[in-house]
Amino acid sequence: MSVVADMLRAHVAPRAVLRRRLGAGEAREDRALAVLMLACGLIFVGGWPTLEREALATGQDFQMLAGGALFGWMFLMPLAAYVLAGVSRLLARMLGGHGTGYTARFSLFWALLVAAPLWLLNGLVLGLAGPGLLARLVGAVALLAFLVHWGINLWTTERE
Repeated sequence: MSVVADMLRAHVAPRAVLRRRLGAGEAREDRALAVLMLACGLIFVGGWPTLEREALATGQDFQMLAGGALFGWMFLMPLAAYVLAGVSRLLARMLGGHGTGYTARFSLFWALLVAAPLWLLNGLVLGLAGPGLLARLVGAVALLAFLVHWGINLWTTERE
Protein backbone atom coordinates (compact mmCIF):
# COMPACT_ATOMS: atom_id res chain seq x y z
CA MET A 1 0.00 0.00 0.00
CA SER A 2 1.04 3.58 -0.45
CA VAL A 3 2.01 5.80 2.44
CA VAL A 4 -1.11 7.94 2.05
CA ALA A 5 -3.39 4.89 2.08
CA ASP A 6 -1.59 3.59 5.16
CA MET A 7 -1.95 6.98 6.86
CA LEU A 8 -5.71 6.89 6.27
CA ARG A 9 -5.99 3.24 7.28
CA ALA A 10 -4.01 3.93 10.46
CA HIS A 11 -6.98 5.88 11.83
CA VAL A 12 -9.08 2.71 11.61
CA ALA A 13 -6.54 -0.07 12.30
CA PRO A 14 -3.38 1.51 13.74
CA ARG A 15 -1.84 -1.71 15.07
CA ALA A 16 -2.24 -3.60 11.80
CA VAL A 17 -0.75 -0.77 9.76
CA LEU A 18 2.19 -0.36 12.12
CA ARG A 19 2.88 -4.11 12.13
CA ARG A 20 2.78 -4.17 8.33
CA ARG A 21 5.08 -1.14 8.09
CA LEU A 22 7.56 -2.65 10.55
CA GLY A 23 7.29 -6.10 8.98
CA ALA A 24 8.10 -4.82 5.48
CA GLY A 25 11.72 -5.91 5.91
CA GLU A 26 14.65 -5.47 8.22
CA ALA A 27 15.00 -2.43 10.46
CA ARG A 28 16.06 0.31 8.07
CA GLU A 29 16.86 3.64 9.59
CA ASP A 30 16.54 5.36 6.21
CA ARG A 31 12.83 4.48 6.09
CA ALA A 32 12.28 5.79 9.60
CA LEU A 33 14.12 9.01 8.78
CA ALA A 34 12.10 9.41 5.57
CA VAL A 35 8.86 9.07 7.56
CA LEU A 36 10.08 11.66 10.07
CA MET A 37 11.22 14.13 7.41
CA LEU A 38 7.94 13.77 5.51
CA ALA A 39 5.98 14.43 8.70
CA CYS A 40 8.11 17.45 9.58
CA GLY A 41 7.80 18.77 6.02
CA LEU A 42 4.02 18.47 6.06
CA ILE A 43 3.76 20.22 9.42
CA PHE A 44 6.10 22.96 8.17
CA VAL A 45 3.93 23.52 5.10
CA GLY A 46 0.86 23.50 7.33
CA GLY A 47 2.27 26.50 9.17
CA TRP A 48 2.54 28.70 6.08
CA PRO A 49 -0.93 30.27 6.37
CA THR A 50 -0.20 31.20 9.97
CA LEU A 51 3.17 32.66 9.02
CA GLU A 52 1.58 34.66 6.21
CA ARG A 53 -1.09 35.99 8.56
CA GLU A 54 1.62 37.01 11.05
CA ALA A 55 3.69 38.65 8.31
CA LEU A 56 0.71 40.69 7.12
CA ALA A 57 -0.28 41.69 10.65
CA THR A 58 3.19 42.71 11.85
CA GLY A 59 4.85 43.83 8.64
CA GLN A 60 7.60 41.24 8.98
CA ASP A 61 9.05 39.51 5.95
CA PHE A 62 7.30 36.20 5.25
CA GLN A 63 10.49 34.65 3.91
CA MET A 64 12.33 35.36 7.15
CA LEU A 65 9.51 33.82 9.17
CA ALA A 66 9.36 30.81 6.86
CA GLY A 67 13.13 30.40 7.05
CA GLY A 68 13.00 30.24 10.83
CA ALA A 69 10.15 27.74 10.72
CA LEU A 70 12.04 25.68 8.13
CA PHE A 71 15.09 25.53 10.38
CA GLY A 72 12.96 24.54 13.34
CA TRP A 73 10.90 21.85 11.62
CA MET A 74 13.47 20.34 9.28
CA PHE A 75 16.63 20.55 11.41
CA LEU A 76 15.79 20.91 15.09
CA MET A 77 12.58 18.86 15.30
CA PRO A 78 14.18 15.68 13.87
CA LEU A 79 16.91 15.90 16.51
CA ALA A 80 14.31 16.43 19.23
CA ALA A 81 12.27 13.50 17.87
CA TYR A 82 15.26 11.17 18.07
CA VAL A 83 15.90 12.25 21.66
CA LEU A 84 12.22 11.85 22.58
CA ALA A 85 12.11 8.39 21.00
CA GLY A 86 15.22 7.41 22.94
CA VAL A 87 13.73 8.60 26.21
CA SER A 88 10.48 6.76 25.49
CA ARG A 89 12.44 3.58 24.76
CA LEU A 90 14.34 3.87 28.04
CA LEU A 91 11.11 4.38 29.96
CA ALA A 92 9.46 1.45 28.20
CA ARG A 93 12.48 -0.75 28.95
CA MET A 94 12.30 0.15 32.63
CA LEU A 95 8.64 -0.86 32.57
CA GLY A 96 9.43 -4.21 30.96
CA GLY A 97 9.04 -3.39 27.27
CA HIS A 98 10.47 -5.74 24.67
CA GLY A 99 10.91 -3.39 21.73
CA THR A 100 14.06 -1.98 20.21
CA GLY A 101 15.38 1.49 19.66
CA TYR A 102 14.28 1.27 16.04
CA THR A 103 10.70 0.30 16.90
CA ALA A 104 10.48 3.12 19.45
CA ARG A 105 11.72 5.62 16.85
CA PHE A 106 9.42 4.31 14.14
CA SER A 107 6.45 4.37 16.53
CA LEU A 108 7.00 8.06 17.23
CA PHE A 109 7.77 9.01 13.63
CA TRP A 110 4.79 7.11 12.23
CA ALA A 111 2.43 8.72 14.77
CA LEU A 112 3.72 12.14 13.74
CA LEU A 113 3.11 11.36 10.07
CA VAL A 114 -0.38 9.96 10.70
CA ALA A 115 -1.34 13.13 12.60
CA ALA A 116 0.32 15.49 10.09
CA PRO A 117 -2.86 16.07 8.00
CA LEU A 118 -4.55 17.37 11.14
CA TRP A 119 -1.65 19.77 11.64
CA LEU A 120 -2.17 20.91 8.04
CA LEU A 121 -5.82 21.60 8.91
CA ASN A 122 -4.75 23.37 12.09
CA GLY A 123 -2.45 25.67 10.13
CA LEU A 124 -5.20 26.40 7.64
CA VAL A 125 -7.68 27.27 10.38
CA LEU A 126 -5.15 29.47 12.16
CA GLY A 127 -4.26 31.21 8.90
CA LEU A 128 -7.82 31.83 7.74
CA ALA A 129 -9.82 32.22 10.95
CA GLY A 130 -7.03 33.36 13.24
CA PRO A 131 -6.59 32.37 16.85
CA GLY A 132 -9.79 31.48 18.61
CA LEU A 133 -11.94 28.64 19.83
CA LEU A 134 -11.98 26.80 16.48
CA ALA A 135 -8.20 26.95 16.16
CA ARG A 136 -7.73 25.71 19.72
CA LEU A 137 -10.20 22.88 19.11
CA VAL A 138 -8.49 21.75 15.88
CA GLY A 139 -5.08 22.02 17.54
CA ALA A 140 -6.25 19.95 20.49
CA VAL A 141 -7.65 17.28 18.15
CA ALA A 142 -4.36 17.19 16.22
CA LEU A 143 -2.32 16.88 19.41
CA LEU A 144 -4.65 14.23 20.80
CA ALA A 145 -4.46 12.23 17.56
CA PHE A 146 -0.67 12.31 17.69
CA LEU A 147 -0.54 11.26 21.35
CA VAL A 148 -3.09 8.47 20.89
CA HIS A 149 -1.33 7.06 17.84
CA TRP A 150 2.06 7.30 19.51
CA GLY A 151 0.72 5.51 22.60
CA ILE A 152 -0.89 2.76 20.53
CA ASN A 153 2.24 2.36 18.40
CA LEU A 154 4.57 2.25 21.37
CA TRP A 155 2.33 -0.18 23.24
CA THR A 156 2.17 -2.43 20.16
CA THR A 157 5.93 -2.49 19.61
CA GLU A 158 6.86 -2.90 23.26
CA ARG A 159 4.42 -5.73 24.00
CA GLU A 160 5.24 -7.95 20.99
